[in-house]
Amino acid sequence: MLLTEYTADKLLMAFEDLLNDPVIQKYLHELVGPEGMPVAAAPPDGEVTDEELAEQLDLELNTVRRALFILYENDLASYRRLRDEDSGWLTYLWTFHYENIPENLEEEMHRLLEAIEEREEYERLHEFYLCEVCSIRFEFGEAMDFGFQCPECASPLESMDNDRLVEAMEHRLSQLRDELNVDIHA
Repeated sequence: MLLTEYTADKLLMAFEDLLNDPVIQKYLHELVGPEGMPVAAAPPDGEVTDEELAEQLDLELNTVRRALFILYENDLASYRRLRDEDSGWLTYLWTFHYENIPENLEEEMHRLLEAIEEREEYERLHEFYLCEVCSIRFEFGEAMDFGFQCPECASPLESMDNDRLVEAMEHRLSQLRDELNVDIHA
């Protein structure tokens, strides 16, 4: 399924269906971590205070606030402030915006594409040597500086063939470009 189809499908999903998607669950988990996942997985309809969420989910208020702030930073939640006329205290009313998840995921995929492109080029343009004892990899210049001996254990450094790694990266890049509908010459 192309990302554009995936995105369109996700926009039509209800919150419950969206939250049952393993890709969405993983994305939210990466954002808020295991402690914040109950907050991310329980988006209420309408506005809610951080105190109400903490009580409903039986979580510490700081845990809820941390998760809400992370969601806010990623355009998945917003808030409005109300000031109590008598006490002057501020109350934050939070609203979840999970309709932004598909767009966020697409942005993440573009960042991943760029990172893999850079790493693939690095792997392709450099020659590497490996200490098979310590499993430490060195660029040619470093290996030469060490006299082609491991600085940790003095074992000889062996030339490393990274063709399979480069091929795997090229395959993944091709998949990402197809999914994102990105031309390699763009």
